[in-house]
Amino acid sequence: MVQQTDEVDRIVGAWKTQRPDLDFSPLEVLSRVDRLSRHLDRARRDAFRRSDLEPWEWDVLSALRRAGEPFQLSPKHLLQQTLVSSGTMTNRIDRLVARRLVHREADPADGRSVLVTLADDGRIRVDAAITRLVDAEATLLAGLSRSDRDRLAALLRKLSLGFDT
Repeated sequence: MVQQTDEVDRIVGAWKTQRPDLDFSPLEVLSRVDRLSRHLDRARRDAFRRSDLEPWEWDVLSALRRAGEPFQLSPKHLLQQTLVSSGTMTNRIDRLVARRLVHREADPADGRSVLVTLADDGRIRVDAAITRLVDAEATLLAGLSRSDRDRLAALLRKLSLGFDT
């Protein structure tokens, strides 16, 4: 069986000719990850657009949905899950409230604090988006068997653990 080549093979081959003194194995891995990331980004944006959501809206709404009933978190917990600044989160919550995708409630455990709760329309949109996203990502991975996907996931997990500190 002849091994197929892709654009990264052509690029790396050209570099090897020009710079045979370098080890291009990192490019062989990470250039493919970068190219796949672009396809994934397009698929995600399309899934969110079809649910009338911006990517940042998806980040907040999906964090609330994953929290489970009653689908609410404090702004502090939303900050931790979305990795944005406090000011940015306040702005995002304000915009989501204006779109009626979330609402603010006083925290019954602490009257000085608020909780952000996923509204029914927000839940409907985020559920539709995750369904579209899972379908789109399955399509991107269609060329791999289940065992190949599991191996790839394990390798990527191993690599990413060094960055998730």
